[in-house]
Amino acid sequence: MIGKTSSTHLDLGCGMYPRNPYGRDDLSGIDLHAGLPGASSFRYVRANITLEPIPFEDNTFDSLSAFDFIEHVPRQLAVDGELILPFVRLMNEIWRVLRPGGLFYAVTPAYPSAAAFQDPTHVNIITVKTHEYFCGEKAYGRNYGFHGDFEALRVKWVIEKNAYTAEESLRKTLRAWHRRVSSGRPTHLLWELRAIKKDK
Repeated sequence: MIGKTSSTHLDLGCGMYPRNPYGRDDLSGIDLHAGLPGASSFRYVRANITLEPIPFEDNTFDSLSAFDFIEHVPRQLAVDGELILPFVRLMNEIWRVLRPGGLFYAVTPAYPSAAAFQDPTHVNIITVKTHEYFCGEKAYGRNYGFHGDFEALRVKWVIEKNAYTAEESLRKTLRAWHRRVSSGRPTHLLWELRAIKKDK
């Protein structure tokens, strides 16, 4: 098809197996680790996005994902005597690199689930209201330096295994219900946020 561009996705904290919940054509991943095996099947970038910008241009991606990642991003850090807010900065960066209407898909253990607290490297406890700090023109995160805007499409409790793809279907819903009945309460919160960007 003439003029068709490929769709793009970035997985944050990708590890060895980046996820692509929307099935985009081109997959990129970011992680702290160097030389990941299997990185030849996707574009891999090594970066510490807790302290550094996401190393891509504005409006690059149709979607971003973060599976078991945002709970590891500190809310506050003191760097050279200055207090910084890495989580707010990261949400700014996610919004910046998404195209207008681009989607942020995050799955994270959340309060009050024990899974939110059991890993000692979890430093950012997410609740069912945390996303509201980044949604809407009057989002409270603006008081802390957030300058983007997201619209919440979905915020719901999930069983992690059921949320690897963004697909919503009756079959997937029934499978999720069966897993929930057989394995207990959902432990993870799913965010699906759309980047709102005004035309310039």
